[in-house]
Amino acid sequence: MRILLTAAPLAAGALVAAAVPAASSFVRGPSTADGLLPSFFVQAASPGPDSGGSPSAGDAGRPDGSGSGRNAAAVGGGIGGGHEHSEAEGEEGHLKMTAEQIANQDIEVAKAGGGTLSRHILVPGTITPDADRIARVPARVVGTVAEMRKRLGDAVKKGEVVAVLDSREVADAKSEYLTASVKAELEKTNFDRQQALWDKRISAESAFLNAKAVYSEAALRQDLARQKLSALGLNAAEVAKLAKQDETTPNTSTLRQYELRSPLTGRIVERKVDVGTSVGKEGDPADLYTVADLSTVWIELSVSTADLPKVREGAAVAVKLTEDGAERRELGKVIFVSPLLNADTRSARVVVSLPNKDMAWRPGTYVTAEIEIAQDTVPVRVPKAALQTMEGKRVVFVRTDEGFEKRPVELGRSDDDAFEVVSGLKPGEDIAVANTFLLKAELGKSEAEHGH
Repeated sequence: MRILLTAAPLAAGALVAAAVPAASSFVRGPSTADGLLPSFFVQAASPGPDSGGSPSAGDAGRPDGSGSGRNAAAVGGGIGGGHEHSEAEGEEGHLKMTAEQIANQDIEVAKAGGGTLSRHILVPGTITPDADRIARVPARVVGTVAEMRKRLGDAVKKGEVVAVLDSREVADAKSEYLTASVKAELEKTNFDRQQALWDKRISAESAFLNAKAVYSEAALRQDLARQKLSALGLNAAEVAKLAKQDETTPNTSTLRQYELRSPLTGRIVERKVDVGTSVGKEGDPADLYTVADLSTVWIELSVSTADLPKVREGAAVAVKLTEDGAERRELGKVIFVSPLLNADTRSARVVVSLPNKDMAWRPGTYVTAEIEIAQDTVPVRVPKAALQTMEGKRVVFVRTDEGFEKRPVELGRSDDDAFEVVSGLKPGEDIAVANTFLLKAELGKSEAEHGH
């Protein structure tokens, strides 16, 4: 019996010794860091000075304060997936990021600097042809349309023949000039002969003076006939040249033909008559074509009296048009501000000249115009995309060697695209100007984690 009692305590001791490693392993789990185990378990599980064990996450509750109280490796994620926060990062407004992480998130960095703030007013408008670049091809004589050489939409050059009329009026004018020219030539020959005889005192003075008077009258008639041709838009030299050509081709006569030419380079935008139409008389069509040069168009605006004092001739204007979900934008300038007000609308007419090289701005289309009314030069100008609001303050993110620093700034004047920075940022500092909301979100998360 004595031998059996001695063996029992030895067996119990062996069981306790075998259970100690398991308890130690349990204590090093997550519950230890949260202080959920009784203190005597922690002391029993702690390795002794001779055990050779190293401190673990379970050291968070040790009285000597050597534990960190937080497993830093557990704070993961961040922008780019590999970002790690330092202890002071969120508290001090600093965000650590590598150049690769910045590039992967498309965070654009640019230098802060001076610039110009432009203020605008929005005014609806309508596209119209440039009045200086539109012209009509009139029927300047009474006649009948013999040829229409251009179709609607065709391109024409200045001086190009676009139509031909058959006109008795033109035939009469040409005949009168040609007859007067022949008469003046004959009388000049007679005058020259009489002058030679008179110089030699062969003929009487009266014959010489008579020949001189007749020649002067013939020359005057020729000059009057030339002026009549000019009034019809005909060239006397060309008429004489064509008359000589007609002599060699008796079956073809240009005497009745009247050519109509384009007054400018452009396109045929309107055709009003057909071949065989009578023109020139009262009640007949006055024009054959309308030609327009649409490489420049006008924007007709109606500006209210409240905004009118701000609008100046020469001011820049951004014209916008949205079609099929796509926005088209072009820059023009104010060329006219009417000094008169419309009695019904109490507004003034403002005309904007707009380039139209690709012919995409079509007359009759409604557009929106941004008229520049002021320009302010500022020492520090930042785009609106660079600004974020954190804790009720406007901030920018300044690039540092390790990432970005949150910087509160004081703002001044603004326009549609940017703000003036009054204080908090110096010219030449690098700041984030695109996708800054990512930086705001990451820094907010970091500050929230460090605030627990």
